[in-house]
Amino acid sequence: MARGKLRIYLGAAPGVGKTFAMLDEGWRGHTRGKDVVVGMVVTHARPKTEAQIRDLEVIPPKVITYRGATFTEMDVDAVIGRRPQVVLVDELAHTNVPGSRHEKRWRDVEEILDHGIDVISTVNIQHLESLNDVVTQITGVVQRETLPDAVVRAADQIELVDMSPEALRRRMAHGNIYAAEKVDAALANYFRVGNLAALRELALLWVADRVEDSLQAYMADHGITGTWETRERVVVALTGAPGGEQLIRRAARMAARSKGDLLGVHIRNDDGLSQPPSEGLERHRALLTELGGSYHQATGNDVASALVAFARAEHATQLILGTSRRSRWTELTRGSVINSVLRLSAPLDVHIISTDPPAVARQISLPRVRVLSAHARRRMVAGIVFAAVGLAALTVVFRAHRATVHPGEGLLVYLGVVVVATMIGGVVPALVAGVAAVALGDWFLVPPYGTFRVDRGADLGYLAVFALIAGANTALVELTARRRSQAARSRYEAEALLALAGRLTATLPSEAVVEQLHGVFARDVAVLEREGERWLVDAAAGTPPPLGGGGDGERIELAGGTHALVLSGPPLVSEDRRLLLAFVAHLDAMLQMDRLRGQAHTARQLAEANDLRTALLAAVSHDLRTPLASIKASATSLLEGDVEWSAEQTREFLQTIDAETDRLNSLVGNLLDMSRLQTGVLQLNMGPVGLDEVVPSALASLSRLGEDVVVDVPETLPRVEADPALLERAVANIVGNAVAHAGEDGGVRVEGAGIAGRVDLRVIDRGCGIPEEDKDKVFLPFQRLGDSNNTTGVGLGLAVAKGFVEAMGGELALEDTPGGGVTMVISLRAAGPPAPAGEDVDAVADVS
Repeated sequence: MARGKLRIYLGAAPGVGKTFAMLDEGWRGHTRGKDVVVGMVVTHARPKTEAQIRDLEVIPPKVITYRGATFTEMDVDAVIGRRPQVVLVDELAHTNVPGSRHEKRWRDVEEILDHGIDVISTVNIQHLESLNDVVTQITGVVQRETLPDAVVRAADQIELVDMSPEALRRRMAHGNIYAAEKVDAALANYFRVGNLAALRELALLWVADRVEDSLQAYMADHGITGTWETRERVVVALTGAPGGEQLIRRAARMAARSKGDLLGVHIRNDDGLSQPPSEGLERHRALLTELGGSYHQATGNDVASALVAFARAEHATQLILGTSRRSRWTELTRGSVINSVLRLSAPLDVHIISTDPPAVARQISLPRVRVLSAHARRRMVAGIVFAAVGLAALTVVFRAHRATVHPGEGLLVYLGVVVVATMIGGVVPALVAGVAAVALGDWFLVPPYGTFRVDRGADLGYLAVFALIAGANTALVELTARRRSQAARSRYEAEALLALAGRLTATLPSEAVVEQLHGVFARDVAVLEREGERWLVDAAAGTPPPLGGGGDGERIELAGGTHALVLSGPPLVSEDRRLLLAFVAHLDAMLQMDRLRGQAHTARQLAEANDLRTALLAAVSHDLRTPLASIKASATSLLEGDVEWSAEQTREFLQTIDAETDRLNSLVGNLLDMSRLQTGVLQLNMGPVGLDEVVPSALASLSRLGEDVVVDVPETLPRVEADPALLERAVANIVGNAVAHAGEDGGVRVEGAGIAGRVDLRVIDRGCGIPEEDKDKVFLPFQRLGDSNNTTGVGLGLAVAKGFVEAMGGELALEDTPGGGVTMVISLRAAGPPAPAGEDVDAVADVS
């Protein structure tokens, strides 16, 4: 019996229309004459989804009782006994109730497929096992119902049901997914625009990988070795040479324009040697990764063949090379990589990009290292002693067996002694041993014996070859020693500079750098002085430490002459001076940055103070005088002796005085709060606070304005880390602003919800909303966007609220209310352990 085929509708989130599409596909098959039944469908009471069942046959579910409750699951036996052509099974990742045949529904589907029945099912991207942790990180909800990716990948057909986040939120706001009382909470938690966008991208990428696998399998099955340009893949060759950054950026632009992938490849020689990457290659690799590309390595003797082979293996469509920097002679003798790639590349598009290496500053050449510098004198003496003893011992042996020792063989043994002496002591023992070996060989081994005359041309050749090999060996060993010495010094310099970079992040970087200078260069005293009425010591190191500025020693000016570095000690060699200049450059840059940072901070404070003063004067000129004028007019009227006011009129005057006094007090309070925020003197008294306690107090402070506000803040919410008084003021300002803009029939709601270790308090109004171009100005001081008149305040309420919330470590954000209006979201860190992941979402929305 042939196994049935599985078709899956994959969605990024609940509500995109997977079940709708599955039922519609089943109905279309039914109208074409196929035997289609519904094995299990979950409509979530959505009328349009229920209508899609139409007259399809529904297999009655199996009723299971568990812990006193009744549940319905798909009746696998009934489906298999019915033996339809196609069965529709919703929610493939569903976990069955204990007592069912299988723990998971996808295992039920596997059994149905084994009986030759085709299955059409649905699943959300959040249920895939490989993406479970990613979805949790994005949404803050742990999805406990998962299934292996292999189950979905093994499907014969996968169809993505796609919908933009905005369209899905509109569907949610219209009540097409959840009941009206769950909409606001769902939109505020799982169905945020950012969450939906990220889930959509995950679904698209997962399906794209599945399509790529299918395409490669098809090409392999049909023996297709060429490249199908289904998607642009740009490969750029990396060598670490100067100008590579320009090549990588050009390749990144080409990949971005074509919406393709960017791959960088470095070809290593297949010589069995593992060499560390060069500094230039590491820099290019970092730049490639920063631009969104992926780095690869390939190995091969022929660079051109390896490049083309890699590009074809990755199904690349474009290969980018930089212009060759080989000399004409090198190209003639070793060949041209570019020409070889062009011959082998068909049908790849090859781009040769001209790169201009950055100008390199002329470097000061260091004095040549003396011959004896690479080896210690003790090793040099040991090498000479070994050469003397070795050559003497060999000469005694050769003299005793002179008749049987060939001159070439004897010189070869002498050469071994020269090589070992060179390895021990360097060039001096090598020269001594080489000259001595030639002389001894000529005197004792080459006829006529006992003279330095050479009669035979072959013997002269032996001596010449010996001298040549000994000289080459000496040069090679000395070069190796020099390189080792230079590498050790370079490592020392790199470690010193790395330590310096780490010290620059210290609490007192100037003191740390001076201590580093003192230790690295073995100075007696190192002093950093600052110019003032007299030179003052900023930092010092050494024994004994200096008691004041103006110390003796080498003096280096820093930061335009405002600082000076004084070093006392023995003279520095040229190599140490080069490293010292690097230290000084770092220290000078640090001092310059500190000076510029201080100037920028001062300028910013002056600008903010000036803006605040200007805006405050503009506000005081009108907004503070208005309530004072009302109070003055009412009080003056009451003091009029020649007018008799009725009790009602007197009460009206007193109410005006009371209301305007409260208004004036609120305005002055906001001004003082803004002043504290601007000057940074806000005092916090942080601790665990319950929103169910803060919100009623905030509404009570609004008097009549807070009477009609609907509050839905459960007592079970986690407490938040906040200052109770500041949080109450922030909530009062936000609610007061919402009431002022909600309109006559709009109403205001305050809702609380906890998710992923934080607690969100949402203040929702149904007013006219805020234009997109004005949203960035809402939280600026002295803004009254959308106010119907100029008597509603000085525009500091939201600015103060945002300042208070951020001072407590929270966030205040603005969102559009579905259907019109504005939602202000206060997000604060939960004080205690968060509620079990998914609890809040499951309470308002089924995200399965």
